[in-house]
Amino acid sequence: MNEFADTARALIAENKYMVLGTADASGTPWTTPVFFSPDGHRDFYWVSGPTTRHSRNIAGRPEVSITVFDSRCEIGTAEAVYMSATAAEVPADEHERALRIFNAKLDVARHFTVAMVREPDVFRLYRARVTEHSVLIGGSHPLNGKGHDSRVVVDLTA
Repeated sequence: MNEFADTARALIAENKYMVLGTADASGTPWTTPVFFSPDGHRDFYWVSGPTTRHSRNIAGRPEVSITVFDSRCEIGTAEAVYMSATAAEVPADEHERALRIFNAKLDVARHFTVAMVREPDVFRLYRARVTEHSVLIGGSHPLNGKGHDSRVVVDLTA
């Protein structure tokens, strides 16, 4: 199972965008790609406007799903890590630390400052805290034995 956890870790480290899945109060789903920076494998940070659909959804329903994958790979070779998480706007007293993490994947010229993620500016800083990571095992993988792809939960704390 370590190979699957290693796959998940590599996908998180090597990719810049995640697909964020949210739902509104009535359960209507919405997905959107967002640039992200991880803090390890549990916390994922992004910047977004509070009036965007996904941000409004998070304000009313914090449970989210996340997928990270390399969309440039050949058909049939894709790998992805799927996550369940709870998301929210980062509290003001955590902005400096969280922005250091978020800005780490950005060119210096694109770094966000604390003032840029607070009113009256148009952006806010968000965090998703992952509660479960999983990957798909291909149907032909020797550990699968089912003949079709199957999802397996992986532990990224080890």
